[in-house]
Amino acid sequence: MTPSGLSTRLDWHAGYSYCGSCAAHAYTQVDPAQTKRVFILGPSHHVHLSGCALSSVSIYKTPIYNLRIDQKIYSELSQTGMFEKMSVEVDEDEHSIEMHLPYIAKVMESRRDDFTIVPVLVGSLNESRECEYGRLFSKYLDDPSNLFVFSSDFCHWGQRFRYTYYDESQGEIHKSIEYIDKMGMDIIEQLDPAAFSSYLKKYRNTICGRHPIGVMLNVRAIPLTHPYLFSDVQSSCACASLAQRTVVASLCHCCHAMNEPRCR
Repeated sequence: MTPSGLSTRLDWHAGYSYCGSCAAHAYTQVDPAQTKRVFILGPSHHVHLSGCALSSVSIYKTPIYNLRIDQKIYSELSQTGMFEKMSVEVDEDEHSIEMHLPYIAKVMESRRDDFTIVPVLVGSLNESRECEYGRLFSKYLDDPSNLFVFSSDFCHWGQRFRYTYYDESQGEIHKSIEYIDKMGMDIIEQLDPAAFSSYLKKYRNTICGRHPIGVMLNVRAIPLTHPYLFSDVQSSCACASLAQRTVVASLCHCCHAMNEPRCR
């Protein structure tokens, strides 16, 4: 897969020690020359939201340089009435967007003055709302200079996460986790929001970015001749007990949507 035409990415937000190389691999797919705006949609971990929220600041700081938030796009989104403002405290506490910022700054360093970011905090959306936000963002995906990053880890397994699903037929616990995550990844690659929703209801996999993923799957009915592909998958350990374990993955899509949205 070449960097040319990259429009959407699904990527982790776990600690750098767990998945830094996974992220680095994924961000090599980004072409700075083609990118003028980076949308980052991350799940809310610390505050309940029934919709989505925008930052109340204009700049995000990174160790490399400051990233400018696109106020024109923010104004357009605010005018829809579908977004609230998050407080600075909520913004600073949330890591699902923050973890991506140094990578974006680094990969875009040669164009540091020529691009902006659009951070969006995604709340606990129902399927109808995921469809509405997907339809809203679809027009921005039509612009080839826009890159979308959807932030999510995969299975959080163990007593700490109150999730210990184990299919003994798969062998060791870590094999069962790989099986259940691979099932979800296969559904995501097929761009089927209904199937993904059914999968979550059946297995209750602790994919914390399920709602950003739901928005992503509803953005456009992208032709399956150009499928989403998981380019890298990593886990924190080969789990053999009830100790915690998190799976992270990177998914890239290298074409621009031309079909109608899935929802009407």
